[in-house]
Amino acid sequence: MRRLIVTLLAMTLALPVSAEAVSGELSGMIRKEQAALAKLTKSRIDSLFRRVSSGQVGSIKYTRSFLDALPEAQGGKSLTCLSEALYFEARGETVKGQFAVAEVILNRVDNPRYPDTVCGVINQGTGRKFACQFTYTCDGRKEVITEQATYARLKKIAKLMLSDMQKPLTKGATHYHTTAVRPKWSRVFPRTATIGVHHFYREPTRISSN
Repeated sequence: MRRLIVTLLAMTLALPVSAEAVSGELSGMIRKEQAALAKLTKSRIDSLFRRVSSGQVGSIKYTRSFLDALPEAQGGKSLTCLSEALYFEARGETVKGQFAVAEVILNRVDNPRYPDTVCGVINQGTGRKFACQFTYTCDGRKEVITEQATYARLKKIAKLMLSDMQKPLTKGATHYHTTAVRPKWSRVFPRTATIGVHHFYREPTRISSN
């Protein structure tokens, strides 16, 4: 890009110069830029996500425009599980709320009381109707992803969260519920945040019997 700017400046200052020459040089350089971008490997894309999540390339912005500027997210089973959970649990939330739900899932992965994998946490209790941890996995309805643009954006959130980025939004929360309900455990779990239509809670080390 620096070379492109320098070349254009030099061509502008050089006399005489034809419009055809400028157009031809510019078109050629744009084609080279596009060819270079097309050669980005999966490892290079992963590296970009890691750099963004670690703060090396600016800070995380909880906006759609920030996510749309990132490359397509690719990955394995953990990425798929987390992306689907965000889609079925939080696709109607704000971007910040979607990051917060992802934090809860990964906080559980780090908590010895829960399975130690993303897919294990999400599917805990699945098979018993309405006895699972995340309702969409056991409500008896088929999960169908119809909003592809939304899903692609949520995959980018999942990719960032799986790249060891910090989790500052929910302060270690392992539970959440919508503001429309009030489960019994919410009376004894300390609330750590309210983001969008969700309250977030951290599971206490010991729950009082009183």
